[in-house]
Amino acid sequence: MSEATDLEELERGTELVKRGFAKMQKGGVIMDVVNREQARIAEDTGAVAVMNLEAVPADIRKRGGVARMADPASLREIADEVSIPVMGKSRIGHTKEAEILEAAGADMVDESEVLTPADNDYHIEKDQFTTPFVCGARNLQEALRRIDEGAAMIRTKGEAGTGDVNQAVTHQRNIKSAIREITGKSREEREMWARKHEAPADLVHKTAEMGRLPVVNFAAGGIATPADAALMMHHGCDGIFVGSGIFGAENPEAMGRAVVEAVNNWDEPERLVEIATNVGEGMKGDSNVDMPEEEKLQGRGV
Repeated sequence: MSEATDLEELERGTELVKRGFAKMQKGGVIMDVVNREQARIAEDTGAVAVMNLEAVPADIRKRGGVARMADPASLREIADEVSIPVMGKSRIGHTKEAEILEAAGADMVDESEVLTPADNDYHIEKDQFTTPFVCGARNLQEALRRIDEGAAMIRTKGEAGTGDVNQAVTHQRNIKSAIREITGKSREEREMWARKHEAPADLVHKTAEMGRLPVVNFAAGGIATPADAALMMHHGCDGIFVGSGIFGAENPEAMGRAVVEAVNNWDEPERLVEIATNVGEGMKGDSNVDMPEEEKLQGRGV
């Protein structure tokens, strides 16, 4: 076997490992946490992983300024506290933040529009890392561009920190609708679609053949109640990211447990009644409709 072939096999193997880790989170809830105390709540209430950042999205919105990667010490403290995977957020295009997170032991890196972008034109070349990445997307073409760069998981961008699930629903519907559209096209028509939308043609074909994204697809942005979590599972998501909706709630322990249970029982209305009862007041929300465009985060990093 030639050296080039060996390298290709290694690259394919690394990609399989990354996507395999992402698939292990399927059907679960990943919670944003800022310290070990919140991480303990997340694990105790049934989260499959935690995402470490310096502030939950609702607080990032309130304080303004530049949002950056959390101190690596926080990630290590959380990893010492819990037995579930610990992920970290880097800014879009900030290769060095991603390298630091990888070296600090992050199980996955989220190249996130919630943080202030470091590069307005380019994302991190994620296939250069051994750590898997998750990236946000509002539509199929964005999702496929991120997968082409090496993302092992896609999440809806939603509108983080608002408690308004509207945009997460919109983005998931956009992705599912486009997949149905290309599935019904000929190979030549798919090529035209790929050129029109600046999407990688090979991934367009693969997605059409599979009838879904080639990687797991989670929901994120605005999920604040058990019903919101169940709704996103109803729309075909593989799992849920939630942060402000848990730790901005009156009773984070009760809300966290309820969101996890809702994901596990999303198609059982009678069970959802029990789950959603007496969980305490949810986070104070901000309607996406009333939000000025310049305050929205979802358009970062297309």
